[in-house]
Amino acid sequence: MSRRAATDYTEQPWRIHALTRDFTVEDVWAFRTPGAGPGDFPAMLAAMRAAGGPATQTLPVRFLFAVRWKLGALLGWDKAAAGVGRRVDSLRDRLPDDLRAAPRGPDDENMPLKAVYELDSEAARELANKTVHTVMHLGWVRGADGDHELRMAVLVKPNGRFGRYYMAAIAPFRYLVVYPALTRQWERAWLEHGRQARGAAGGPGRS
Repeated sequence: MSRRAATDYTEQPWRIHALTRDFTVEDVWAFRTPGAGPGDFPAMLAAMRAAGGPATQTLPVRFLFAVRWKLGALLGWDKAAAGVGRRVDSLRDRLPDDLRAAPRGPDDENMPLKAVYELDSEAARELANKTVHTVMHLGWVRGADGDHELRMAVLVKPNGRFGRYYMAAIAPFRYLVVYPALTRQWERAWLEHGRQARGAAGGPGRS
């Protein structure tokens, strides 16, 4: 995994740009997917889902999430009234007709980020609470070595001054604990996908 400049996200021809002009690019990261080709984005998404969500992460990550959800419950950050469709409109309300008719992607009750759309080379999910409205965008990009790689952009619209303070406060935890763990999980998921593909083919595979 490596952190990337915001321009590595904004210069890509993603459909998400037209939907999130009022959001700020918080983070952009690239994840290694050795041997991946241009049509492997759906396989990468499937591999990530098979790897599981926060419940399958390391103990420090699970602890951080548990603390966050406990604080949210105590302080009312995550009440339904503060979520998507209540405090803020869903990005799905902004979709043009072709994206609205496209696959949305599956939702999982264990994953707080809910699907907005899922295409052959990009997908978006969103979450809102009392602190922020955030979008996780995943895209498929050809890397410098010729292989394709996964790019993740985190877009945010803080809920006032409190939301900005909140994002600043959690930044060290994202960079030092959450993102490294996410990297290990997603890159391991891709390698496992490659092993399974080779096994199904009965020999060496591209991945």
